[in-house]
Amino acid sequence: MDLPVDEEDGSFTNISLADDPDRRSGRLSSKAERARSTMMNADMDAVEAENQVELEEKTRLINQVLELQHTLEDLSARVDAVKEENLKLKSENQVLGQYIENLMSASSVFQTTDTKSKRK
Repeated sequence: MDLPVDEEDGSFTNISLADDPDRRSGRLSSKAERARSTMMNADMDAVEAENQVELEEKTRLINQVLELQHTLEDLSARVDAVKEENLKLKSENQVLGQYIENLMSASSVFQTTDTKSKRK
């Protein structure tokens, strides 16, 4: 569309576009723009909702990992305690075994007898 030029100063003249068909399509594109904006807002809301779900899932997983770490620490401490108790019991068993051997060697009931000397 050619704009009329003012011959005197070379500037453009304002023309009313009220009846211009292109202007009416501008109104339509404004409606389309609003519809597009509404769709974008809906998309953004959906993305925000998805992000919220992801954030909640991450938080849940982090809490689960922390709980499992605490459980592992507790189990590790328990294993260490059991190992220590096991070593203590082995030591006590050795002491008791030695004590029993000493009692048996001191008792005449458990002395080995020579069968040849009894027959004579």
